[in-house]
Amino acid sequence: MLLFHPMDFLILIAFALSIWAQFRVKGTFNRWSEVQAMSGMTGYDAARRLLDANGLYDVPIEPVAGRLSDHYDPIHRVVRLSEPVYYESSISAISVACHEVGHAIQHKVSYPMLTLRHRIFPVVNFASGIAPFLLIAGFLFQATGLIGVGIVFFSVAVAFQLITLPVEFNASSRARELMISEGFISNEEERGVAKVLNAAALTYVAAALVSLLELIKYIMIFFQPRD
Repeated sequence: MLLFHPMDFLILIAFALSIWAQFRVKGTFNRWSEVQAMSGMTGYDAARRLLDANGLYDVPIEPVAGRLSDHYDPIHRVVRLSEPVYYESSISAISVACHEVGHAIQHKVSYPMLTLRHRIFPVVNFASGIAPFLLIAGFLFQATGLIGVGIVFFSVAVAFQLITLPVEFNASSRARELMISEGFISNEEERGVAKVLNAAALTYVAAALVSLLELIKYIMIFFQPRD
């Protein structure tokens, strides 16, 4: 039942899409890392100027190890940029840096979906950790109750991923609009910025799709007729 469910074919396709999206974002980042921004600004410069332009003078920017490890920390209110983004002045660097600033701006204006994501994160952290064990135990022991509870917890994790999508797309949209209005990029460079940000967004879409299809599979199994 678990090994040969009809949904497995769609899940496999979505998983392949997720793998392809990860390769694509790395390839796109690497490609546009070789294209220097006409402004000459590094990722740090772009992030600092954008933060200051939006009144976020007290939000620091820190370099972190790794590649594509960039993120905004809403708890400590810090923008953390990977070293290639922090120090380099490429299209990729300023695009990613401004995207993370987009999250900081969302935090400042209390963007509803970001606020919701922050509030449910503790529940999601617990639910996503226990859901797999409940589902495995439920299927192994044919315990319908455990399967049902596992599905509920897994649903919370999937909801979190779905909520993340508008948060990421909105941050990218803010970044592109502000980069243009602040004169960070030219019309010719806008194409590169769009490619970098769209490739990154696709990874979130693919991951959410995999989880959503898995959830549908579990629900179908839960409600299928039993002898």
